[in-house]
Amino acid sequence: MMVVFDYVESMFEGVEFLIALGSIIGLLGLIAGLIGMLVMPRFRRQNMFFLIAISIILLIVCGANTGLQYFGIRI
Repeated sequence: MMVVFDYVESMFEGVEFLIALGSIIGLLGLIAGLIGMLVMPRFRRQNMFFLIAISIILLIVCGANTGLQYFGIRI
């Protein structure tokens, strides 16, 4: 029975890591999208809108502070 509990616990740790990684990727994508909006020419800004939209979806699903707390990043 302990083997099953260890397996489930390791699965939950993996899911927690993926959620934290999604949070960090969302934050970095949001920052890169905003910088790209300022730097890119007008015809390339549509790609930045797409990047910002995907980053916001990641932050909504994963949470903004989850990755920062998991990896111990202090702002």
